[in-house]
Amino acid sequence: WRKLETVEHFEDFRSKHTKDRFHCNKLPGTTCEDTTNIINYDSSRVWAMDKPNIPKTPQGFKRIVSMRNDCSKLDVQYLTPQEKKIRSSVEMACYLDKHPEFKDLSPSDFSFMAPKLMRDTVPKIVVKDPASGTKQKKNDKNRQ
Repeated sequence: WRKLETVEHFEDFRSKHTKDRFHCNKLPGTTCEDTTNIINYDSSRVWAMDKPNIPKTPQGFKRIVSMRNDCSKLDVQYLTPQEKKIRSSVEMACYLDKHPEFKDLSPSDFSFMAPKLMRDTVPKIVVKDPASGTKQKKNDKNRQ
């Protein structure tokens, strides 16, 4: 794994992942022999895998990916140039309709597809056992 210098570099590589595969020689000012930007896949941080070919975030907007408090999944939203948070493609379509200055954009220029959380990197203290949900706990109390 390689650390990219900017979000723009990451979005550029992600947007054309299947057409133009990433290679370390494509990073400005580095070679594959340069090990200073290597990141080891381990549990020292929570990892998530983005889908390939997600469109680059349009200029003026910001794509925000946030993890839920229980570390169960990630959510995607966009911050508009007016600082409004958009949480779905339907909401984005309405926003674009109301703002003619973005007439060149369409909802397909935005992806609300959340990256896949890599469960093996989530700290064990926050991982919930799917078999021990709220209903199960209520049933256990009723049996006592």
